[in-house]
Amino acid sequence: MSEELLILHCSPTLAGLKTGNLFTCSYKERGDVPAFLRRWNISLKSKGVRLLPLRVKDGKALIYVYRPSLLHNVLQSDEVCSLLSQRGYCTDSCDRCIVRLIERLGECADFPHEIGLFLGYPCEDVRGFIENKAQGAKCAGCWKVYGDADKARETFARYKKCARIYHQQWAQGKPLSKLTVAR
Repeated sequence: MSEELLILHCSPTLAGLKTGNLFTCSYKERGDVPAFLRRWNISLKSKGVRLLPLRVKDGKALIYVYRPSLLHNVLQSDEVCSLLSQRGYCTDSCDRCIVRLIERLGECADFPHEIGLFLGYPCEDVRGFIENKAQGAKCAGCWKVYGDADKARETFARYKKCARIYHQQWAQGKPLSKLTVAR
């Protein structure tokens, strides 16, 4: 589990552009995962970034990298709370929502579709994905778009540019701690 994984998969979150990102990494010993997360949580806490394991099994860990302050803002939306409540979430705290997300990951064979809300995807697109069973999207990029396609394309381009710039700067020796924006 390397710094490069965080740069490759989480640059928009590290830059403060996005609520969260997910990535999967392999591990040899189960104890490697908490050690990795502890190290990065200590390093990135002052920047407002947190890493959590959402699922750890069969030599793979699903890691959620997020900004609690941005997730808190997402959970202020009545539309988001309504969608999450329909899926058994208690939306009075970010921590409770994340605990429920972990439970849902254990209950579902695939990803629970509401996970998009935890990644900062627009609620109308998450709802559209659920209601349309992933069919009929206006466009697709980081997610399938059912609402404002032009705005989504701009966001996709911004995320892609961010990832490219972060990887270039990291490859030139700039450490993750300097690349991560305090927020």
